[in-house]
Amino acid sequence: MTSTSELAALDRRTLVHPHTTIGAPAEPLILDRGEGALLWDTEGRQYIDGTCGLWQCPVGHGRTELADVAAEQIRRLEFYSSFGDYSNAPSIRLAERLLSLAPAGLERVFFTNGGSEGNETAIKLARLAFHHAGSPERTVVLARTGGYHGMGGASLAATGIEGLRAGFGPLLPDVEWLGKPHAIEHGPDAADVLVAELEERIAEIGAHRIAAFIGEPVLGVGGMVPPPDGYWPRVQEVLRRNGILLIVDEIVTAFGRTGHWFGSRHYGIEPDMIVTAKGITSGYVPMGAVLIGRRVLELADGATFLHGFTYNGHPVGAAVALANIDIIERENLLMRARVLGARLRERLDPLTELPHVREVRGVGLMLGIEFTDVPTASVQSGCRADGVVVRASGTSIVLSPPLVITEEQLDTLADVLCRHVAAAAS
Repeated sequence: MTSTSELAALDRRTLVHPHTTIGAPAEPLILDRGEGALLWDTEGRQYIDGTCGLWQCPVGHGRTELADVAAEQIRRLEFYSSFGDYSNAPSIRLAERLLSLAPAGLERVFFTNGGSEGNETAIKLARLAFHHAGSPERTVVLARTGGYHGMGGASLAATGIEGLRAGFGPLLPDVEWLGKPHAIEHGPDAADVLVAELEERIAEIGAHRIAAFIGEPVLGVGGMVPPPDGYWPRVQEVLRRNGILLIVDEIVTAFGRTGHWFGSRHYGIEPDMIVTAKGITSGYVPMGAVLIGRRVLELADGATFLHGFTYNGHPVGAAVALANIDIIERENLLMRARVLGARLRERLDPLTELPHVREVRGVGLMLGIEFTDVPTASVQSGCRADGVVVRASGTSIVLSPPLVITEEQLDTLADVLCRHVAAAAS
């Protein structure tokens, strides 16, 4: 049996991990198994999972029923292309289920393998729809600073975190930036400021040139930042008045994270497209989906969408997604996200009394702690040494534990995190 030290050495020799420095491999934490909100490494050390990896696992780790569903579908039909007129029963049933849970007005589903592919799809479809409808000049995409939409050509171009775009050369043209939707940065009239900026930018560019606006209901990678009060209804009204499509990136916020099936429902958003992934299968199988609204379908009616990915509509992913959604519904995890989110927020709110804590914020069971001048990586590493996994994201520590986390585990997470946040400035 290969030892942990041998595995670590092999990892350093053979792998390039995302978000690491090439030529300077880090010492890996090699995880071996998981159950619920707990993880164990190959040395047998236990950790409370405060992030779901990349916030993708609402139903928790080690759900044998999802493994059984995947195995059964693999035995029946492991995969066949869904290009053209080929299809499979699990993907058809999943499309129907997603549309039944989504906000009104969404009528079709295009499957992907993940979030970046979903945003690539939505941006291309928005441009194609207007081109087909006789407005080929509508190519501009409006995006927000602080937004994260993926690592593809178009999705990275629309990602408003400058460091992530650095060094890759020219990306998708015609992306225009707007301010970060963060109340603490714009003051008590934040919604007024952001909406005024949006209207001014549309006037400068010309509404006739703008295809779509893309945004997250709550910024995820940008720090778990909820929008200012009243922001989304007013943004939506401006976009509709100017004929601009609204793409809502729900890769992080869907499937219970905000306490609703979709974050759009929490904020009363009626998107033209929703992009989702991650929680759709709880990460057990790579899967994503773009939910497409009536207006897009009308604009694109008759157009050939020469776009797709090999594993679109994967039957194993679709079967697991259906079972995953059943678990979320059966175990009432939407309500659990609201209750446990409020509990965790109550435990963390006293941190705002510390001089180096700028803000504690969140919606449902997604929370962020923003610092003034604290190296967040040290808080992250300190927590991990004490058996709690949290994530440093810029100047914030972000939290998104599995929705099945127990109250005792949640309290331990909060205790460990508070202790390291308090010690960070000493």
